[in-house]
Amino acid sequence: KDISKVPMILADVNDEKSLKEMAAQARVIVNCVGPYILYGESVVKSCLDAGAHHVDISAEPQFLELMQLKYHMDAIEKGLYVIGSCGMDCIPMDLGIVFLKRQFQGDVNSAEIYQDMWYDDPLMTGPVAHRTSFESAMQIIANYKELRQIRSRLFPKPLPQFKPTLKRRRALHRRSRLGWCIPHVGTERSIIMRSQRHMFEINNERPVQVQVYMVMKSLLSIMLLVFTGILFSILVRFQVGRDIMLKFPSFFSGGKMDEEGPSEELRKSFNYKATLFGEGWLEKLAEPTDQHKFRPNKKVIVEVTCKDPGYTSTCIMLLLSAITILKESDKMPNRGGVYPPGAVFENTSIVEELNHHGLNFKVVSSK
Repeated sequence: KDISKVPMILADVNDEKSLKEMAAQARVIVNCVGPYILYGESVVKSCLDAGAHHVDISAEPQFLELMQLKYHMDAIEKGLYVIGSCGMDCIPMDLGIVFLKRQFQGDVNSAEIYQDMWYDDPLMTGPVAHRTSFESAMQIIANYKELRQIRSRLFPKPLPQFKPTLKRRRALHRRSRLGWCIPHVGTERSIIMRSQRHMFEINNERPVQVQVYMVMKSLLSIMLLVFTGILFSILVRFQVGRDIMLKFPSFFSGGKMDEEGPSEELRKSFNYKATLFGEGWLEKLAEPTDQHKFRPNKKVIVEVTCKDPGYTSTCIMLLLSAITILKESDKMPNRGGVYPPGAVFENTSIVEELNHHGLNFKVVSSK
């Protein structure tokens, strides 16, 4: 559609008045401006002051959990939702667990998630994201010490231990159907576990134990990732190192992120798949802390797939998250609050809507 005549509102994160004027004209603010640890809080605060819901695509745990710590009760009192992580990879993984639980129809004990990404043409190469994603990753690691303090206040009580315990697999392993795999370096697991904690503490549901891994195409690609990861973790600790990395994002991300981001040709060729291996019991016990007397006896495998995950599909996920607030807030918890997507959208139809708009949640095996 021709959107050239749609009016534009200018707002600046350093100008509180402009943010409030913007938020006052909306029912939902869709915030795409990151890194959120630098630019996000003032927008969240302005939305709460002006009476607008807020959704974003942050995967920065310091920002997400600080917003929950500071503004959750305020958002509940005002009947407003602040929902982070409404893009890749958080929606497919977090709502993938919700979908898995629905299809399982028993007690899910654990889920191992494997993320796989590839081009239609295996010879295609190039960046998969813009430099801003690289800067967000830098902020996550540079501010990691703050996260422990936030979590000690936000989650003073640990989740109970559930059996059998899902242990993390060794650093490099092979998985049937997939190939070489390593532990996922992202923050998606922390977002999933926030949803699981909410479901346990508020909804009285058994939380799912989760581990996340990445599928790698070759041992050479693993070696390149390890090399860039070590270099990244060293340089990010110092301001001069962060300045150098931001100047040369392509080199320090192994060619995955740069100033321009991916071309349209690359984006259209890019594929995403999250495979969730769920294990648990056919029977569902009355209380989430009740222990089963025998080992798990049911397995369900779920796949979540899409094209162009970081751009086209992220836009779809983000906008459907905003639309779901407008259409189905009566199915969402507390009529307000600060949540990850799995916790807030568990009882809505967003998975079905995503299935109608380019994402595909499906069961591939149940036994």
